[in-house]
Formats: sequence, C-alpha cells, structure tokens
Amino acid sequence: MPPADESDSHPQNVSLSDFQHLIRRMYFEKDATRGIDGTFMWLMEEVGELAGALRSGSHEDKMEEFADVLAWLTTIANVAGVDLSDAVARKYGKGCPGCQRFVCICDDAEKP
Repeated sequence: MPPADESDSHPQNVSLSDFQHLIRRMYFEKDATRGIDGTFMWLMEEVGELAGALRSGSHEDKMEEFADVLAWLTTIANVAGVDLSDAVARKYGKGCPGCQRFVCICDDAEKP
C-alpha cells in the first residue's frame, strides 16, 4: 500500500496543546520576526473573514475560517510565551469565571 498523502490524513482529535506545538513548529520563526502587533493584524483580518463566513458562507467556509482564527490566536500565544492549555485550565477549569459553575447561571447582561 502506498504511503498516505499528507492531504488525505486528517487527525480527528487534536488537543489544544498539540495544536499549539504544531503551529509553533510550522511558523514560530516567521511569527517571532513579525511580532505580536503584526500578527494581531492578521488575526483581525481572519476574524473579519470568519464574520463573513458566518453570515453567508458554506459549512466548509466556516470550518476553514474558525481554523484560521484559532491558528492566528495560537500564533500570538506562542510569540507572547503563553501556554494556551494552561491559560484555559486556569480560567475555565473550575467552571465559569463569574459564577464558578460548570453550567453558567450568570445574568445574560453580564460577561462571565
């Protein structure tokens, strides 16, 4: 059997930590050179593209744009030296930051 083409293999479960390491391995040198400010501008462009996909894009468009936004956010975390798994666990690992419950009961007018 011939080796699988990389484009044919789609890992089904990628942890946040694995994804951050993957993005670091692929892009860190470029990202560090560009810096946080330049990278943030790319993130904002991708957020705009996500907004467009949410309004009128196909499911495939939405999937692609969510992945792009996550990748650029991860890039910024790498350049800033932030471990996203640790950050998420600290902020949300014990429940909602507002009400401390795993099913949020914060008032809808509040930002939890």
